Amino acid sequence: MITFEKIRWKNFLSTGNSFTEIEFNRSPSTLVVGENGSGKSTMLDAVCFALFNKPFRKISKTQLINSINNKKLVVEIEFRVGLKEFKVVRGVKPNIFEVYCDGQMLDQDAAVRDTQKYLEESILKMNFKSFTQIVILGSASFTPFMQLPTASRREIIEDILDIEIFTTMNQVLRDKIAVLRDEIRDVETEVEVAKSKATVQRKYIEQLEKDKKIKVDKIKEKINELIEATTELETKLAETTSEKESHDDPKERKRKLDGLKDKLDSNLRKARKELDFYHNTEECPTCKQGLTHDFKEEKQKEKTTRIEELESGLSDMDSEYELVQKSIEVYDKIVTDIQDIQSDIISQERYKNRLTLELNEAETNVADIDEEKTKLKELAIELTETNKKKTEKGEEQHYNTAAGSLLKDTGIKTRVIRQYLPVINQLVNKYLAAMDFFVHFDLDEKFNETIKSRHRDKFSYSSFSEGEKQRIDLALLFTWRTIAKMKNSASTNLLLLDEVFDSSLDNNGVDYVMNLLHTIGEETNVFVISHKGDQLFDKFRNQIKFEKIRNYSVMS
Repeated sequence: MITFEKIRWKNFLSTGNSFTEIEFNRSPSTLVVGENGSGKSTMLDAVCFALFNKPFRKISKTQLINSINNKKLVVEIEFRVGLKEFKVVRGVKPNIFEVYCDGQMLDQDAAVRDTQKYLEESILKMNFKSFTQIVILGSASFTPFMQLPTASRREIIEDILDIEIFTTMNQVLRDKIAVLRDEIRDVETEVEVAKSKATVQRKYIEQLEKDKKIKVDKIKEKINELIEATTELETKLAETTSEKESHDDPKERKRKLDGLKDKLDSNLRKARKELDFYHNTEECPTCKQGLTHDFKEEKQKEKTTRIEELESGLSDMDSEYELVQKSIEVYDKIVTDIQDIQSDIISQERYKNRLTLELNEAETNVADIDEEKTKLKELAIELTETNKKKTEKGEEQHYNTAAGSLLKDTGIKTRVIRQYLPVINQLVNKYLAAMDFFVHFDLDEKFNETIKSRHRDKFSYSSFSEGEKQRIDLALLFTWRTIAKMKNSASTNLLLLDEVFDSSLDNNGVDYVMNLLHTIGEETNVFVISHKGDQLFDKFRNQIKFEKIRNYSVMS
């Protein structure tokens, strides 16, 4: 429970540079009176400004500063929550916002917005809208619960029932789901990229293996072609060698012919020389005897015959020379062919050996493919991890969706509200009956009202008179305070009623409301702001009067 103890302000609206101070817990009931414009409603704005940085009425922040002094606006409010004492100090020109707990100021380095949020959510556990529904019932700049839209009605009731945490959780969860949805999209993209990388890598490896096979097959094919060509050459070499061996070496024969020719040439020269001797010589050079004519003719004839034989032999030898020369040419060609074949065989053997080395290298050198396969394994691991992450994100999304169905308005909150709605309706009707207003008021789960008369006729809030509306607003105000006290959520000792008795309530209505105020307990400190001081002063234990002195609002 929040127990408001004291508020003081200066240079606030029409208040001057001296503090005006009100003790909230001094009396169970206090009547606040004064002429119009005397500043009796200033306390409403001061309370709201101190706690929520905005006045109760629609007044801009610049208009809050006293127009004469125009500086050093300060509002201080003190209250107790359990055993802890709090004090909030807020000012303008200079700007001040300080929150004290048991005399120690809270984190000075925190942003103003964060401190305000902490004040509302962790200390007061009320926002401006809930506070003005539970603590204040005013006639100016005030929207009664029944005139609020459905969303605002829900917000107030959730605050009172202390279930706004589910709304906060739901918002956090929605933000988390939105972030998770983006993360899932990112992970799905990662999965697709990983799959694409793995596919490209797999195709690349297949192409490397295909290229390797094509290269190996081509080398093997070339080697086989070389083996076949070498075999053919070896066969041809054997045939040519056999052909060579089938021929005698014609050069030996030529050498024999050369020797025979030389011998014939020598004999021919000798025979010619002897013939010439017998032609030109008349006596023997040795014995000096004369040579007879017959002897000479016989010898000349003999030598001539010999010469003719030798010349015929040489002529026959020339024909033989031609045959031998042809044989030599054929023989030399066979030898050249054999050498050429042998050279081709050696070249092809060398080429085959080089191809064999290339084949061994191509078959055994798998470093590139192994490296790419290692990369593929790494990609597969990456894909597995990414799929695992995707699965985890999907499971988290599933759980979040399930949690979201519990946290949304139709989930846990509706169940809690459904439990309290009968109590709320019962209390509203109880307070209406206490104010002599006998209708049956009913709020449904969507916070739409149904109001029936004793004759079961249905009415809407807008169809009632202003006095009847005032009683409904008061009944709801007391109901919210009772529920808050039951829940110990937004329960407080302070109740501020601004001109509730001045406008729409008749004398009977005033008596009914006063009787109702007397039943709410000694723990409540009620402040009633009214023009009807002469009619109401004997109904309150304490009275505060505001008046204007030299254009400043002063409390007496």
